[in-house]
Amino acid sequence: MSALQDKYAGVIAAAQSAGISGLQVTEQDGILYVSGNAANTAAKDAVWNALGAIDATYSASDINVDVQVTGLASGAALTVATEESNLNIRQEPSTEGAIVGKAAKGENVTLVEQTSDDWWKVRTSSGTEGYAYARYLRA
Repeated sequence: MSALQDKYAGVIAAAQSAGISGLQVTEQDGILYVSGNAANTAAKDAVWNALGAIDATYSASDINVDVQVTGLASGAALTVATEESNLNIRQEPSTEGAIVGKAAKGENVTLVEQTSDDWWKVRTSSGTEGYAYARYLRA
């Protein structure tokens, strides 16, 4: 087991116990890549929560987690699951992107596309389209 696999053993174990299908753990150029498909958002969250236990700010540059939720097609209804605040809807998939709208905690939004593991393109009930941080969306 490499030093990176050792460092992120909790993430790998969480992916295995969450039943991530097609789980791939590879290493390239000093970055650990963990990818696969989750049956639901809870399984995806288990992997992210394990990463959060190691890297609370999710800013580590030596790991790349790419776990997509299978069975979530365009048009799927999602619920905003923020702690208390509104969820920002951004023009581009980045915290640097301009905020084009907001969705309240508990509000339903429509999935347009799972553009990446971190950012999903959504449409609010008022028709605003943009990118939201996937950690705060539940199917």
